[in-house]
Amino acid sequence: MSAAANLERRFATDLRSSGRRLEGYAATFAHEANLGAFRERISLGAFRDALSGDVLALLDHDPGKVLGRTRTGTLELREDDKGLAFSLDVPDTAAGRDVLALAARGDLGGMSFGFLVPEGGESWAGDTRTLTKIDLREISIVSAWPAYEGTEVALRSRRVAHGHTRRVRAIKLAEARQWA
Repeated sequence: MSAAANLERRFATDLRSSGRRLEGYAATFAHEANLGAFRERISLGAFRDALSGDVLALLDHDPGKVLGRTRTGTLELREDDKGLAFSLDVPDTAAGRDVLALAARGDLGGMSFGFLVPEGGESWAGDTRTLTKIDLREISIVSAWPAYEGTEVALRSRRVAHGHTRRVRAIKLAEARQWA
């Protein structure tokens, strides 16, 4: 079986935009994801070894919609105490323009990452898997719902939504997840 067939994907929702640059977190450490058959969390340091490789930034995990990559410097990744932070220079392509327009409207669902788990890179406690080492292949800007919650999509250059607006949006997202 090929590595692509074994590639796992997880979602987060921290995304900010300023000009043609998107920034945020593709994964966070503080939240546990309920993946149906099991729960999952990511340990601090899990991405450390993967940051030296060539990682792609994609739109909706589509390899035909490359938005950047670490090898060219258009995608920068770093791990901090919160999670896997990224900074992406969005290209002036159809996919890039779409991403920026959706970010400006607040319509993006968040971020995701595609990965493999190397041998010894996970531990289990009951039905909870903890990822301790991740072979990161790509991060993606997605329009779907995140598996890893706890952050939110925001356009950095716009005024932050007031409490009522944020609560209404949170309720709508929660309702949408029921049907996903």
